Amino acid sequence: MNIIVTGASKGIGKSLVKSLASTGSSTIICIARSEDKLKKLKEECEKINPNSKIIPLPFDLENTELIKSQLMNSVRDHFFSVDILINNAGYLRKIPLDKLSYQETLKHYKVNVFTPFEMIKSTLSLFHSSPVKHIVNIGTMGGMNGTEKFPGMAAYSSAKGALSILSELLVHELKDRKIHINYLALGAVETDMFREAFTEEKAKLKPEDIAEFIAHFAKEEWKYFNGKIIPVSLE
Repeated sequence: MNIIVTGASKGIGKSLVKSLASTGSSTIICIARSEDKLKKLKEECEKINPNSKIIPLPFDLENTELIKSQLMNSVRDHFFSVDILINNAGYLRKIPLDKLSYQETLKHYKVNVFTPFEMIKSTLSLFHSSPVKHIVNIGTMGGMNGTEKFPGMAAYSSAKGALSILSELLVHELKDRKIHINYLALGAVETDMFREAFTEEKAKLKPEDIAEFIAHFAKEEWKYFNGKIIPVSLE
């Protein structure tokens, strides 16, 4: 399979790439800012399974205006077609509403909404020959209607909420292309991003645990789910 994973250098993304690469002979484009971390990830994956190929693509996904013109040129150097796109990159800062600047709000929306939006638009033409054609958007329980919400999460949760609605809507827009799209609403996972936001809390899930679920879901569950907002939480 040809797979693209954003936010691949640490946390859930790093564990996800390892899980995807552990079996079979997939080629995985890994996108994140840190070239050094991506190179290290490539080395680790090659030791796990030499049959999988890891392609590091360093890129700052906050530069949404350059995704189509710059990043996708690099993607097309390696891929003629794509089977799976996993929009995993995220940005979270816990900031009270009265201290939340426009710049911080914009950054939350750029990384959590505009980036997956542009990634989806820019890869549409690559989903042409695959029988899979699965887009997985990684979200949060806080981005679902009717779930528990937390102070300081206005920018993050509302941005991820917008991504969930986009996921539902695009099913209808992409129906003729036979592209499947789903949104996984994750509960608390013990990552650096979580620990920085919730300093006194400890998550029940580890990145490697949730990564196995996401990897299996991306590869197999498109057969049964499309346009779904799926809670994935032990809480």
